[in-house]
Amino acid sequence: MSNHSGEYFIIKAKENGVNVIGLTRGKDTRFHHSEKLDQGEIMIAQFTEHTSAIKVRGKSTIITPFGTIESDE
Repeated sequence: MSNHSGEYFIIKAKENGVNVIGLTRGKDTRFHHSEKLDQGEIMIAQFTEHTSAIKVRGKSTIITPFGTIESDE
């Protein structure tokens, strides 16, 4: 299995019901996985040969090797 980035990122929910959705890699981009986090829950994730993008909906803190992002909505 090939690792496309090797970098992990962290998503910490600041409210109940934060959605984290994985999008596929390849010719057609599709949803392939989703998680729902409640306030205070943390998800550690990584891009893979199947995951090319992550969509986060809800108030959260996202920590990446490039910095920290605070979502307001």
